Amino acid sequence: MDAQPEAITSYRRPAIAFLSAVPIAILGGLIGVGGAEFRLPVLAGLLRYSAKQAVPLNLTVSLITILSALIMRSRALSPDALIEHGEAVASLTLGAVIAAFGGTAVARRINEQQFRRVILILLLSIGLLLIAEAFLPYSGDGFLPASRLVRAGMGVLFGLAIGLVSSLLGVAGGELIIPTLLFAYGVDIRSAGTLSLAISLPTVLTGVIRYTAQGAFAQRRPLLETAAPMGAGSILGAVLGALLAGLAPQALLKGILGVVLIYSAVRVFLHRQG
Repeated sequence: MDAQPEAITSYRRPAIAFLSAVPIAILGGLIGVGGAEFRLPVLAGLLRYSAKQAVPLNLTVSLITILSALIMRSRALSPDALIEHGEAVASLTLGAVIAAFGGTAVARRINEQQFRRVILILLLSIGLLLIAEAFLPYSGDGFLPASRLVRAGMGVLFGLAIGLVSSLLGVAGGELIIPTLLFAYGVDIRSAGTLSLAISLPTVLTGVIRYTAQGAFAQRRPLLETAAPMGAGSILGAVLGALLAGLAPQALLKGILGVVLIYSAVRVFLHRQG
């Protein structure tokens, strides 16, 4: 990992990381996602990390939040749900892990400016997806045919896209995994959140291992000053968000957050390029 940004003093960075992560995780918890897409503009904007620093740090925070969510949801983990939707989970995970492995290689080869452009495009796409989801009716039936071969093959293809986004943005991918499970496979919304974690864990872990092998965490201070407090803030915010879930209309909130993500992505990754 490159030298730390000098614009933020060391004693302020942990406080900013923690305090910014809490509201992001609360909002994410209200719509059932981790909010990593919103952490990335904070890391690259407010905390002044380069894109190649911000993504591995964001991925580390995502791993912390996934592990915490799995612990908190341990009682809700249903073997029956895993068995019923095992084919979808297995195919999505396979594709995601493969792409996460390759995505880190892509991130390493392209330069900082190119990386920022890739991040901008992906964040804009996710922002538009959130807005679209606000208007998409959920019928409970997946659009994929009953053919097991088609469902498995499409799962790998969907997983490849999810893993690539995960490794290039440092996200768990719930914003993509959950809609895929809902709309493609017809998984009920309660099971989709838990199954998403089962898919995200090996995907994010693959990315973290690969970035570690590339030397992204050679310096420990960013992990201690940013990733650790941001992880703690994310856990706290996720708990609060889960407790407050249902108080705000999800569709409206997704639309608003989609607009906010697009705005922040343009401001951080377009206006500061070059």
